[in-house]
Amino acid sequence: MITLHHCPQSRSMRSLWLLHELDVAFEVQTRGFDKSLRDPAYLAKSPAGRVPALEIDGETIFETGAITQVLCERFSPDVLGRAAGHPERAQWLVWVHFAETISQHAAALTQQHVVLRDDAMRSPIVMQLEAARLTKCYAALEARLTGRDHLLDGGFSAADVSVGQAVYLARFFAHLDGFGALADWYARITARTAFKASLPGDAAIFTQTFFAPWDASAHRN
Repeated sequence: MITLHHCPQSRSMRSLWLLHELDVAFEVQTRGFDKSLRDPAYLAKSPAGRVPALEIDGETIFETGAITQVLCERFSPDVLGRAAGHPERAQWLVWVHFAETISQHAAALTQQHVVLRDDAMRSPIVMQLEAARLTKCYAALEARLTGRDHLLDGGFSAADVSVGQAVYLARFFAHLDGFGALADWYARITARTAFKASLPGDAAIFTQTFFAPWDASAHRN
């Protein structure tokens, strides 16, 4: 049995979406976005206390890029994955791992907007910089997707899953306005049944659909 340790609206959504695309048997252990991730029993599975962690064949794997590669190599090496020696292998790896570039900026913004409780701890400069960095990622994706339906010429793959989930989170902080090819691609891949199955439902972390850069002056007494 495959077990995914998952927090809704976190990077582990990437692995959950992929598992649904693969249509394999698995179970989900839903975890809170809280101190329970520092429990010694969980740290034995994911030493940094992060999600996802994937239990498979008596082994536990962490880091979404590694999970994506392992699952694709086992269950879909030439459809959702691109096996070693495949002409699209290098580009598949590039875009699978580019998802983490996007996610690091979205994670910084999640911390600023959602995790920090005290307004004095928030940084308008960090918020503005990280949102601008997301738009630079969008520009890179726009260039790649112009004239393409998917990130790879060979069709939909786990690269689209990885990047698509990262863009799902990024959209809470930076709109897709002005990136037509990216917006069309995003609409196309998020219409998939597997994406919809990975959505958080009532367990969402984000309490609103968009978080604009924070204006410190509006919060002064």
